[in-house]
Amino acid sequence: MGRGLDLKTDVAVLTATLVDVPSVSREEKPLADLIEQALQGHPHLTVDRDGDAVVARTDLGRAERVVLAGHIDTVPIADNVPSRLEGDVLWGCGTSDMKAGVAVQLKLAAALTDPNRDLTFVFYDAEEIAAEFNGLKRLVEHHPDWLAGDFAVLMEPTGGRVDGGCQGTLRVRVETTGRRAHSARSWLGENAIHKAAPVLARLAAYEPRRVEIDGLTYPEGLNAVMIEGGHAGNVIPDTCAVTVNYRFSPDQSEAEALERVRGVFDGFDVVLTDSAPGALPGLSHPAAAAFVAAIGTAPAAKEAWTDVARFSALGIPAVNYGPGDPTLAHTREEHVEVGAIREAERKLTAWLTS
Repeated sequence: MGRGLDLKTDVAVLTATLVDVPSVSREEKPLADLIEQALQGHPHLTVDRDGDAVVARTDLGRAERVVLAGHIDTVPIADNVPSRLEGDVLWGCGTSDMKAGVAVQLKLAAALTDPNRDLTFVFYDAEEIAAEFNGLKRLVEHHPDWLAGDFAVLMEPTGGRVDGGCQGTLRVRVETTGRRAHSARSWLGENAIHKAAPVLARLAAYEPRRVEIDGLTYPEGLNAVMIEGGHAGNVIPDTCAVTVNYRFSPDQSEAEALERVRGVFDGFDVVLTDSAPGALPGLSHPAAAAFVAAIGTAPAAKEAWTDVARFSALGIPAVNYGPGDPTLAHTREEHVEVGAIREAERKLTAWLTS
């Protein structure tokens, strides 16, 4: 496996090392092994593992426990590994989403032997793919006691600000049917693809909501993300399906969001294929308010779904905070500013030791 992780090195150097260990979803084992080995060398931590998720905890008897969580997988590499450093910018797959945040977690786990709160560090797998594979979901099901805490920070890229809550997300297939025929005698059939035209028209006309919760504005989105139909170049298709993704404000439950979508496509067959709840910001919770004050930037709404929702479902107030730029996530040009990684380490260290 080569050399292990040096948790005493500069956090930007550690980020580059993490990037240089490919960890595309479902292929995280080499990186999980390195993380587990690096953390096991610290006597102030109890280290546990489930699959390719690693959890390290202090047990100092503090009045409050904080969970710092981050996923170790990335989207498929786009000719952007190994990493490269150009000036104050580190380039490579996962630099922003979210190996910079994971590097900060690792540095804190090793360095904070006497923090002002008990700490739980969660490094988990398979966040970037279907929810059924999500490592944090698996930990919730197998070891909820490992995740116990009073407050959680998910180290998702936020550009160094605190993002409260998250959107919910669901996907449906809006289906149409017709009758097959030879395309030379199209009048003998019914074209299912043509029947999908009103579906697209309703999407184009839809005006998404912008919902304000606790002073944060959550913009919604209802969009076609895939269309399937057709059999051959000379066949009138008898089936068609438009896959629609709804990113909804956390003021709605999953059931309420689905009913809204069904209302938009009234008269069509709507089949739910995937759904995850949103999370309310919860910034009024004392631990969350203290964290926002420590970071010192104005909070914003998280314009995406994140695993903050899983902590919310456990009754643990949680926020998103990380050094990466979320607009660069999953791009070929993904990068992170070295200064931003060091700033995140500095602010979290101050919060956990002051």
